[in-house]
Amino acid sequence: MEQDLRDCQRLMRGGSKSFFAASRVLPADIRQHAMALYAFCRIADDAVDLVAAKASDQQTGQRLQRQALESLYQRLDQIYDDCPFDHPADRAFARLVQRVALPKSLPLLLLEGFAWDAQARRYPSIVALEAYAVRVAGSVGVMMAYIMGLRHPLVLARACEMGMAMQLTNIARDVGEDARAGRLYLPADWMEQAGLDPQAWLSAPCFHPELARVIKRLLAHADTLYRQSESATPYLPWRCRPAILAASRVYAEIGRALESASFDAVNRRAVVGATRKWQLIALSLLRSATPAKPAALSAAGELSSLAEAIRPVIESLIRSGHADWQLTRPQGTSGLARLASVFERLEALDREQRALQHPGFDRESGRLISG
Repeated sequence: MEQDLRDCQRLMRGGSKSFFAASRVLPADIRQHAMALYAFCRIADDAVDLVAAKASDQQTGQRLQRQALESLYQRLDQIYDDCPFDHPADRAFARLVQRVALPKSLPLLLLEGFAWDAQARRYPSIVALEAYAVRVAGSVGVMMAYIMGLRHPLVLARACEMGMAMQLTNIARDVGEDARAGRLYLPADWMEQAGLDPQAWLSAPCFHPELARVIKRLLAHADTLYRQSESATPYLPWRCRPAILAASRVYAEIGRALESASFDAVNRRAVVGATRKWQLIALSLLRSATPAKPAALSAAGELSSLAEAIRPVIESLIRSGHADWQLTRPQGTSGLARLASVFERLEALDREQRALQHPGFDRESGRLISG
């Protein structure tokens, strides 16, 4: 089990520096589950994408992607039968499934999103794009909520919104990279409203002010979802709040980096530097030391206010008994204890950052043991 977790950690460290950085302030047990979830998502995504990239032609690529998806569905069945495929990510994810009673509908939703990718779907509107974002990222947000022990439908909906916001940020950042691979995720009606023909632009992708307006609009939509998702922060277990806030803030910062580059996502890739990431994580820790007043969460009537793409997911979880309206408020922690925990984690973050910058730095002693 320990080796499986180390392998999952390597996948996260190599695959997403933003997620890996934020995960460093998760409690150890939650972090292990988060790494298992990330690893399964990563190997599933790669299984579909990489076979297409290696194919000699589009038809062959699509056939190989269908085969890869069939294999993933079989692997998921084995995971839920508690006899996982012999792979570290599968074994770690199987343990996660058993320990938190993770509804199978959520990873199935994720695989459906990958199937949409294999079909090279286009998205005529933001509503259609949100349906895709719910599958490939909103589902992951809800799974993280389950890992943290959350079951209230509206809290799960906020977790879904956070995942969606991150996916929209990814789409904005990767417009040029996706276009060069023949993929286009931007809402077609938004492009047309900006004076762009989606197919003509995809055949010769380049950056100009009309495209900048579409990317800016998409990031504004993502920012709205980030804000909505953070309204559920007071309902998270206190020890998990810093990491979730940090993940949200670090990802939203990609949008700020794009803004600084005049929304040019064709000729450059927006990144958030390591120093800025650690600053955002530290600020998230400090903010979590002062508990915010929880926003009121009413009952079923509020389901009607959820986005069209989210509502069926939450309603399905309620019908299956995997979500309920009993809201368990996080246990209180004294202000002194919260501050002590914050300073302890800030010190650990400082040691982590110094260790990354100086290979000779010893995390335990806090001293540089070699030049």
